[in-house]
Amino acid sequence: MQLLKSENLVLRAVEPRNVDMLYQWENDTNVWTLGNTTTPYSKFHLEQFILNSKNDIYADKQLRLMIELNKKDNEIIGCIDLFDFDPKNLRAGLGILIDKKYRSKGYGSEAVDLVVGYCRNGLNLHQVYCNIGANNPESLKLFEKKGFEITGQKKQWIRKKDKWIDEYTLQLIF
Repeated sequence: MQLLKSENLVLRAVEPRNVDMLYQWENDTNVWTLGNTTTPYSKFHLEQFILNSKNDIYADKQLRLMIELNKKDNEIIGCIDLFDFDPKNLRAGLGILIDKKYRSKGYGSEAVDLVVGYCRNGLNLHQVYCNIGANNPESLKLFEKKGFEITGQKKQWIRKKDKWIDEYTLQLIF
């Protein structure tokens, strides 16, 4: 499918062989505050997620795709998620994780372009949104560069140890 392939990347379905990588990322407490994770995931839970997913955004209301380098023996560099898929109102949430060693190389930007193109042209969505903590300036910069606009701010929304962090809602309306 050309919608999910670029010069450097391929976005593809999660496969059982990806469970170890997902296990590593999902249990990295440094990224828990970027999402809503509060407890570790087991390999069993992740395997069940992969096996039980129909990989159909209309059935699952979400879609997780692995981000793979196009020219490097299926090397996985991250994952990108569409969640809260709402086919009635033609919108979905978007989240992305790039492995530490591949950050700041333009891969996140390229992956967002691919999935936004899929949302616009493949799913015919009206909008895509994301929620980003004020403590994540790299993600804010990435999504604003891609045309997402900050449309809301939730004050003291995320608790990280003894500190409260604001969270921004960003939308890209097609």
